Amino acid sequence: MSELAYLPATEALARFAARELSPVELLDAVVARAEQAEPHVNAFAERWFERAMEQARQAEDRYLRGTARPLEGLPVALKEEQPIAGHPLRDGSLLLRDNVADVTHPVVDRVVAAGGIVHARTTTPEFCAAGFTHSDLWGVTRNPWSLGHSSGGSSGGSGAALAAGTAVLATGSDIGGSIRIPASFNGVVGYKPPYGRVPALPPYNLDHYCHDGPMARTVADCALLQNVIAGQDPRDHVSLPAPPPIPPYSGSLAGRRVAVCVRLGDYAVEPEVVAATWDAARALTEAGAAVEEVELTWTRAEIMRAAWAHYGAIFGPIVAEEVAAHGDGLTRYARDFMERSLKAAAETGFYGALKIEARVHEDLAALFLRFDALLCPASGTPALLAGEDYLDTPLVVDGVVLDHNLEAPLTVPFNLASRCPVLSVPSGRSPLGVPTGVQVVGRPYDDATVFEVGAAVTAALPWYADAAWRPQP
Repeated sequence: MSELAYLPATEALARFAARELSPVELLDAVVARAEQAEPHVNAFAERWFERAMEQARQAEDRYLRGTARPLEGLPVALKEEQPIAGHPLRDGSLLLRDNVADVTHPVVDRVVAAGGIVHARTTTPEFCAAGFTHSDLWGVTRNPWSLGHSSGGSSGGSGAALAAGTAVLATGSDIGGSIRIPASFNGVVGYKPPYGRVPALPPYNLDHYCHDGPMARTVADCALLQNVIAGQDPRDHVSLPAPPPIPPYSGSLAGRRVAVCVRLGDYAVEPEVVAATWDAARALTEAGAAVEEVELTWTRAEIMRAAWAHYGAIFGPIVAEEVAAHGDGLTRYARDFMERSLKAAAETGFYGALKIEARVHEDLAALFLRFDALLCPASGTPALLAGEDYLDTPLVVDGVVLDHNLEAPLTVPFNLASRCPVLSVPSGRSPLGVPTGVQVVGRPYDDATVFEVGAAVTAALPWYADAAWRPQP
C-alpha cells in the first residue's frame, strides 16, 4: 500500500507548503487505498472521489498562490449523520432512504471553509443507536484490523476509514461513546469535546449528552481538526466561544497529576485491556507525571439507568416519530433501543436521571481537586463481533454477562458528565489482533490538558508512524 495514505495530516500540510507534495498526489493515494480496502471494510456511505479530485487541483493552486487555509487539501470523511443541504440524510435507516437534508451542519461548513476536501461520508448504525456499525441500509462495517470484528459505533465508518488509510481526518458524534468506542476498536484518536464547545443544530444541540467532534490517527491531527470546528455559531445558541488553539505537545508532563481508575466502579474489563491501560499509565510516568490509582464507587447499572432514561426522553421519541411517519421496518437493535429507552424514561424519569448525573459530577469534582486528568479504558472488551447485535446471544466481558452492548465501553459516564472533555487514544494491541484504547478525561472545559496527556501516551508508542502498526486488508 502507498505510504502516503497514512501520512499524518500535520505532515501533509507541511509538505504541501514546502511544495514537496501535492494535494492531488495525496488524494490519489487515499482513493487508491479506498479502492483496495472498501470492498472488505465498507466504511463509506457515499463516495465523492471525482468532485474531490477537482477540489484537490484547486487546493494545489491555492498553495502556489499562497492562499492556503488550515485544512487545505486534506481528504476528510464526514459522518453521514451530520447533514449537508441537498444531499441524503439517512442515518443508516431504510425508513429514511429517500430523506434529503435541507440544512448543513456547522461542522461540515467549517471543514469545507478551512479547505478540507470531503471525499466520502461514513456509515453509522441505524439512528446511531449502537456501539457497533451495521444496518439494513448499508450492511456491515468491519474492523480493518480483523474483518470478523466490528469497527464500533456509532461513528464506526469514520474510525474504520482512518484505520484503513481511506481518510486523513474524519468527523464523529457521541451520545454514549460513539466517537471513543470506534477510536478504541480501530486504534485511532477520537475526541468528545465538552458540551457546547463544537456547535450543532437544533434540537440536538440542546441535549447535553450530544457532542460532535474530530477523529484522526494522531493526537496532533485530532487537535488540528478540533481547532477548526470549535467555537460559537449563530445557529447554535448554546455554543461557546472558541478557546485558545490546542497547542503542540511539549514533550513533558512534569508537574501533572493523573489518576488511574481501571474499572470506574464495577465495569467489566478484560485482562488484556487492564494490562494495556497500565502500559499507558507507565508512559505518563515516564513523561514526568505523578500517577496514582484511585477507585470510584459508581455502578454500571446506575450509570445505565440514568442513560436509558435520558435516551428515552430524547432519542426514543425521535425513533418512534420516524416509525409513525414512515412505518415499521427498524433493525432489531434500533427497535430494542427505542423500547428500552422509552420504558426507562417512564420508570426513572428525567429527575431521577439527573440525581444520578449529579453524583457522577460530584465524584469527578472531588477527584479533580487532586488530579489534572483521569485515565481509564475506553472499552472493557477490545472489540465486538461484526454483524452481531447481541440480542439473542448476550455479550460477555471478563466473565460478566452484560444486559446491552453499551455496557461494554466505559464511555457513558462521561456523557453524563458532559462538560468534561475526553480524548480516546490507542493503548496497545490485544491477542485478537485489534487495538485497545484508553480515555483521558479532563476537568470541565480543560481541552488542552487531555490533549497533552493523550499525546504523552502516544509518544511512547509507534502507532501509525510505523508500518507495522497498520491493518492489511
